[in-house]
Amino acid sequence: MNLYVLDFKDIDKSKLQVVGGKGANLGELSKIQGIRVPDGFCITTEAYKEIVESSTEFNILIDKLSLLKADDREEIGKLSKKIREQIEGIAISKDIEEEVIKHLLKLGEKNAYAVRSSATAEDLPLASFAGQQDTYLNIIGKQEILKHIKRCWASLYTDRAVIYRIQNDFDHRKVYLSVVIQKMIFPQASGIMFTADPITSNRKVVSIDASFGLGEALVSGLVNPDIYKVREGKIIDKKISKKKLAIYKAENGGTEEKELEDAKQDTQTLLDDSILQLEGIGRKIEAYFGRPQDIEWCLYENNFYIVQSRPITTLYPMPPEINDGKNHVYISFGHRQMMTEAMRPLGLSFFQDLFDQMVNYRMIEMGGRLYMDASREISSPLRSKLFIKGLDTVDVLMKNALINLMQREDFIKNLHKGKTAMPSKAMGIKWLRDTIKDYRANDPAIVEKQMNDNKALMMEVEQSITKVSGDELFNFIFNSMNQIKDIVLDSYGLVFAGAYASYWINKNIEKWLGEKNVADILAQSVSNNVTSEMGLELLDVSDVVRQYPEVIEYFQKPREETFFEDLVSLEGGLTVSDSIKVFLKKYGMRCSAEIDITRTRWNENPTILIPAILSNIKVFAPNAHSAKFEQGLKEAKKKEQEILKRLEKLPGGNGKAKKTKKVISVLRNYVGYREFNKYTLIWYEWIIKEALMKEADILVNKGVIQNREDIYYLTFDELRDAIKTSGLDYNIITKRKEEYETFEKLTPPRVITSDGEIITGEYNTDKIPEGALAGVPVSSGVVEGRARVVLKMEDAKIEEGDILVTTFTDPSWTPLFVSIKGLVTEVGGMMTHGAVVAREYGLPAVVSVENATKLIKDGQRIRINGKEGYVELL
Repeated sequence: MNLYVLDFKDIDKSKLQVVGGKGANLGELSKIQGIRVPDGFCITTEAYKEIVESSTEFNILIDKLSLLKADDREEIGKLSKKIREQIEGIAISKDIEEEVIKHLLKLGEKNAYAVRSSATAEDLPLASFAGQQDTYLNIIGKQEILKHIKRCWASLYTDRAVIYRIQNDFDHRKVYLSVVIQKMIFPQASGIMFTADPITSNRKVVSIDASFGLGEALVSGLVNPDIYKVREGKIIDKKISKKKLAIYKAENGGTEEKELEDAKQDTQTLLDDSILQLEGIGRKIEAYFGRPQDIEWCLYENNFYIVQSRPITTLYPMPPEINDGKNHVYISFGHRQMMTEAMRPLGLSFFQDLFDQMVNYRMIEMGGRLYMDASREISSPLRSKLFIKGLDTVDVLMKNALINLMQREDFIKNLHKGKTAMPSKAMGIKWLRDTIKDYRANDPAIVEKQMNDNKALMMEVEQSITKVSGDELFNFIFNSMNQIKDIVLDSYGLVFAGAYASYWINKNIEKWLGEKNVADILAQSVSNNVTSEMGLELLDVSDVVRQYPEVIEYFQKPREETFFEDLVSLEGGLTVSDSIKVFLKKYGMRCSAEIDITRTRWNENPTILIPAILSNIKVFAPNAHSAKFEQGLKEAKKKEQEILKRLEKLPGGNGKAKKTKKVISVLRNYVGYREFNKYTLIWYEWIIKEALMKEADILVNKGVIQNREDIYYLTFDELRDAIKTSGLDYNIITKRKEEYETFEKLTPPRVITSDGEIITGEYNTDKIPEGALAGVPVSSGVVEGRARVVLKMEDAKIEEGDILVTTFTDPSWTPLFVSIKGLVTEVGGMMTHGAVVAREYGLPAVVSVENATKLIKDGQRIRINGKEGYVELL
């Protein structure tokens, strides 16, 4: 095989490392029956390697470039320029030059050609890198072509390409460049076709951008193109733009802009028949590659030519195909749980099994996240009204997205009406009876008994699981899931009674006194909230640590692997170690994104807690635990007295005050218990994880897996089989690790249909100040301070007056809540964990602020309004 030049007909996807992404795709396109691709060839990466590897100066410059970060833009610019000059100054060897000229002569030396860069890290299924290297059009003559080949090689080191590789963790030395030489087509029209709608992600809608002349006018943004939307052979939408300019070939090579005559500017670029013909071509190419494509096309003498096709890398993965001819609507379980990060296969499948056992419904996986099919819930007017209303306290944007979807009658009337994730009628009646019974009893002893029953069961499971292993362990786990289900579901009467009390107070006090969200203050410092108690108890640990300067110094850079061993050698270290171990005994099963069993627990890495401990020492005086609890209790009691006095002055005031006093009592007795169910589930997951990790160690010793964490990339059933057979195809783990890295970078939609269409909701922003970010008010109050944008709890360095801004907060974030003055999150609702704890601590909080961590800068001064639900950037 020729080392330096390959014709398109000799190229397929196996040649990716030889001809780059663009070249490999052109080779594949050339093989599709009925698809016209202009002739051409590729100068391989072997030619590029020979050129650069012969240069000592080039390698010295690359070494320097490899040390830079994406933020070092000035230095990147200087080094990149030197590298480009170095490449363009190297002479092309005679053997490479001869091969290029031979292929040019075969196609016609006097023809005009496009000279395009094709990098090995380009047009990949999981990383586009589109537009990072250069393209040159209408190049004529062998010397000009040879010159532009070197320019393409050099464009691998444009500033944008270098920064993009750094941001995506691609090694500069492992990215090579091929150059595509392709006969020019000078079209009457050209453009881009997406075989899935790039705006909505709907896989059934083809979106076509079209303009006159060469496609560079469209790509470079010189013109607004026509946009046509086509679904299954029907044009469903057309936007005809005013196209003032077009790019055409220049007589002596290259291109030039020309102004279109007035009559043509508003003309539809493609006729309807051509639009439908192009859709058919797009679907044919998509079917060949097996995934949605971003296709560059041009129209010449009434024939369509395809000059490039690449995978669309920005689409969220599709739901599993069902083929029942019905529409399905899926809602994100992660947004309901305030946990939108990707999960590994073991975490996903274990939670699917647990959830299935509890409510007899199996969630599906998309993009490393869990989704629920809500088709049945929104398929009838009455059921949909109740279901969507229920999302008010969970995620308002999800609710609004479903409201938007309900306007589409054609879609709704063809909805699937199968199995529901909602509780059965019998279960619903039981919960209603339990709620009424617990509400009327209003007895904190019920809560105490339920918590003690949960603890007793967990201790029993903890002891019993040590006696089983292998396949017997999995039988034990499935049996224990039923026990967990019974004890958790049986306590829902307490949860609902507390939630109803909160709802009743907010609704009636606003109606009678015109004051919003009063329950936020009345719920401060309640009893039996295991999550808020966790944050306060870490203050006690902080009080122990603050006594020992040597320990505080070590905490600046603690070592995860030897943490407790290191402490013993420090003055006061043993005392601190004991204090932390007591805290971990009660709360060590927790962590961020804790429903995923594969996540690192505090028991496994206690250093995650260190930033919160240091922040507590910095922000609070000693004995802050009791002072903070008493302060919250005082504010709640004061608010209760104030409300009752104001009610007594109203018509029928004594009755209203008496009823309100009872409901406040129910609120304070029960609302804290809501967090204990989650605590029990996470405790249970930790017990199971410890047992599974022992089995993982056995698999490592047998040589079945390389590291104990490899089991994270197996499903629960696959792990069981691996343990039973002591065998496994390790390629599964390698592939799953790559998939997980991709899924981590995705933003999961709240609502997605079976067509892959992402449905969005929006806020009514009429009542918020101009420029403010809209969200959901979940804890009253207005506070101003410095934004501390934190993506991982272990990175949090909180100072007095800081407002925490993050993607989501689950219970593991509570230790930070004691130090902050307010909370802003990107997901969440009135009854999600972060909101509940924020109310108990008396923190103003606004949740479900889209893109908050991107729009708000770390250190920026902001004001949050937890009563009306917005954030002002000051």
